[in-house]
Amino acid sequence: MLDMRDIRERQDEVRENIRNRGMEIDLDALLAADEDARRLRGELDEIRRRRNEISGSMKGPMKPEERAPLVEEGRQLKEREAEVEERYRAADELRRSLQSQVPNFTHPDAPLGRDDMENKELRVVGEPPRFDFKPLDHVDLMERLDLVDFEGGAKVAGQKFYYLKNEAVLLELALMQFASRILREEGFTMFITPDLARRDILDGIGFNPRGESTQIYNIENSDLCLVATAEITLGGLLSGEIIEEERLPLLYGGISHCFRTEAGSAGRESRGLYRVHQFSKVEMFAFTRPEDSAEMHDRMVSIEERIYTELGIPYRVVDICTGDLGAPAYRKFDLEAWMPGRERWGEITSTSNCTDYQARRLDIRYKEKGAKGTRLVHMLNGTAIALSRAMIALLENGQRADGSISLPKCLGLADIQPR
Repeated sequence: MLDMRDIRERQDEVRENIRNRGMEIDLDALLAADEDARRLRGELDEIRRRRNEISGSMKGPMKPEERAPLVEEGRQLKEREAEVEERYRAADELRRSLQSQVPNFTHPDAPLGRDDMENKELRVVGEPPRFDFKPLDHVDLMERLDLVDFEGGAKVAGQKFYYLKNEAVLLELALMQFASRILREEGFTMFITPDLARRDILDGIGFNPRGESTQIYNIENSDLCLVATAEITLGGLLSGEIIEEERLPLLYGGISHCFRTEAGSAGRESRGLYRVHQFSKVEMFAFTRPEDSAEMHDRMVSIEERIYTELGIPYRVVDICTGDLGAPAYRKFDLEAWMPGRERWGEITSTSNCTDYQARRLDIRYKEKGAKGTRLVHMLNGTAIALSRAMIALLENGQRADGSISLPKCLGLADIQPR
C-alpha cells in the first residue's frame, strides 16, 4: 500500500491516479480516519507521558497527602488510557482498511485508458502463420488428437477443470522444464512453492481473498487460501525480513499450480484452456533496490521475449493502460500471442513493477551498507510461462493440414501425429 504520509501530502495526485484507473475510492473517508487516528495516538501518548511522570515523582519520599491525589490521578489516567487505546485501535484498523484500497502510483509513461482496448502495442515479433486450410482452435485440435478430457474434468471437479492426456502431458512437462532451464541460466533460484498461503500474505501481495470480487478460493475453517499465482508464495517468502544490500537483487523462480474462481467468465473468449479454474505456471519474482527496479522490469520482459522467441510463437508486447492495471502495479507489460483459433492476440504473460507497494504491506526491507535505518525493497513479478495458454499458442500456430502439430525443437519432443 502507499505510505500514509504520501497520501496526505500528494492528495491531488492520488485523486487523479484513482480517476485514471477507473476506481471509486472514498479518499475523504481515509483522510478523516487518518486524522482521527493521529489525534487519538497523540492523546494516548500524552496520557502515557503523564503516567510515567507521576510514576517517576512517586519513587522518592512523599507525604501521604501529596501521594493520594497522584495515586487517584494515576488511576483515572489508567482507565482513560484503556478507553483511548481501544478507540485508537478501531480508528487505526479503519484507516488501514481504507488505505489498503488506494492503488499504487502509476508510471507517467503508462497510457491513459479505461480498459484493455486502450492498451498500447509496443512491438510485434514474428508473423502469424498463413494456412492453406481452415485452422481449428485448440479445443477441436486437442479433442481430435485425444489430448484433453473436458467432460471428465467437469464430472470430477466441475466446469472449467480438465484432464490433460497423452502427448499434452509431455508437452506441459517439457514447457515447464524449458522455462525453468532458462530462468536458471538467467540467475534465478528455482522453487516449487506451496499451493496454499495465509490470508495475510495474500493481503500483502494485493490479492483480495474475501468478498464478491475475489478470484481466490478460500479454505473453510482456516486462514488459508489456494494461490492464484506463485507471485503470492514467492513474494511472501521474505515477509518481515531485512535483507543485506549486497544480496540484492534476489531473483526467484516459482513453479506452482494456480487456482482462480474466474467469476463471471463465459463465452468464446474463455473457451477451452484460455480461462480455467486450475493451471500450472512458472513465475519470475525479483526483490531489488528502488533505483534498480525499472531496469529489472525491462530485463524480465526480455526474458519472456526470449522464451517465446525460442518457442517460435508470434507475439506482441503491450504497455498496459491505467484502467487495466491491478492496484499493486506501477507499470505492467504483457506479451500477447497470436492465437489463430481466436483470430486475435491473447495474453500469455504479464510483468509488473510494484515498486514498494507490496513491500510496505509485507514489511520487506534492506539494510544499506554504512547507512542508518532500512529501506523498503521494490518487488517485481512476471510470468515465465503459463502452461495452458502457451499450449494453446503452440497447438494452434503449429497445426498442419494433415492434422499433425509441429512442435519447436527446443522442447525435445516429436511432433504430435493424428491417431
